[in-house]
Amino acid sequence: MPKLETLIDTERSAVLTMEIQRGVVGDLASIPALQKTVAESGIIPNTAKLLAAARARGVRVVHCTAAFRRDRAGSFHNVPMVNALLANPDYLVSGSAEAELVPELGPEPDDLVTERFHGMSPFTSTSLDAWLRSSGITTVIATGVSLNVGILGLSIEAINRGYHVVIPADCVAGHPRDYGELVLENSLRQLTKLTTSDEIVAAWSS
Repeated sequence: MPKLETLIDTERSAVLTMEIQRGVVGDLASIPALQKTVAESGIIPNTAKLLAAARARGVRVVHCTAAFRRDRAGSFHNVPMVNALLANPDYLVSGSAEAELVPELGPEPDDLVTERFHGMSPFTSTSLDAWLRSSGITTVIATGVSLNVGILGLSIEAINRGYHVVIPADCVAGHPRDYGELVLENSLRQLTKLTTSDEIVAAWSS
């Protein structure tokens, strides 16, 4: 694995946020336990700090969000966890307040937002891969939720497409919190470069 400074070269890296949305982890969250874990872990302010540093240095920021049409067109009922949430007809409806990013993260005018209507991670049936490749990106810096599913899926999909993956451990979370930490240590450490937001900012500054 190349050194961190090489991996996160400002012209070849992008920061991805994963489902850091009001209806997922913010003030309108449908899973209170995950919202509590996120609040306790500090990933929202840590990620906001990382995004500010990225934008200041011209690093691409892409927000990967989940949403559903009210008629559920384009979405499958093949995941028990999601099926239970979809029993609420207002859950994460595209264009609603619940589907918005938490306000601390933007989006800023130069950010990209890719919205998906099915699946558990952001590369399938979205413009994400094309946006990254067209910008010459070779490393993705993954932030958000959850370590149990979404961040793990994002990382594997990115690796399958030839990207390096860097994960700032203070910008990701899962519930239960101790299980999320086990995923970091026993799965993602074997696949990605684990670091912190401070280390990334310091590398960009140098």
